[in-house]
Amino acid sequence: MDKVCAVFGGSRGIGRAVAQLMARKGYRLAIIARNLEGAKAAAGDLGGDHLAFSCDVAKEHDVQNTFEEMEKHLGRVNFLVNAAGINRDSLLVRTKTEDMISQLHTNLLGSMLTCKAAMRTMIQQQGGSVVNVGFVHTDMTKDLKEEHLKKNIPLGRFGETIEVAHAVVFLLESPYITGHVLVVDGGLQLIL
Repeated sequence: MDKVCAVFGGSRGIGRAVAQLMARKGYRLAIIARNLEGAKAAAGDLGGDHLAFSCDVAKEHDVQNTFEEMEKHLGRVNFLVNAAGINRDSLLVRTKTEDMISQLHTNLLGSMLTCKAAMRTMIQQQGGSVVNVGFVHTDMTKDLKEEHLKKNIPLGRFGETIEVAHAVVFLLESPYITGHVLVVDGGLQLIL
């Protein structure tokens, strides 16, 4: 099986760290982001023959077209990483309904649409891996009140993107692990 991986949200944050690690391990990558220039810059930084694509994961037609283009230029995608996301966190009473909808469409529906598109190929080739990631400290979460949150994490700090990237690659490369949730949270779940 070719090692072709689509990294949605691969231009920054966790997705970019995952892409960097996977490039070093010999994967052929599609770096996908809403901003094509950002995706091109991230793909270019990896060296090799990695490609960049623009896609709004909340739009099914965009997702389908992106998978068709990836298959045409890279071959069948057999590894999928969903790291695309937006953050519109605020107090509920201050949050605009359109911000809630936008966050749901990107963070939830977007992952579902990319999984749906990837499954077609993975079922045909009888194999593949999908990892959906959460978040750690990145530019997307920079507005969170850090000191208060860090007090609740047993390790006393936020995770780094590379720490999550290692967990993602571990799951992608472990073909007998399926349907598993791997918690990478510095022990936060231990105190909840």
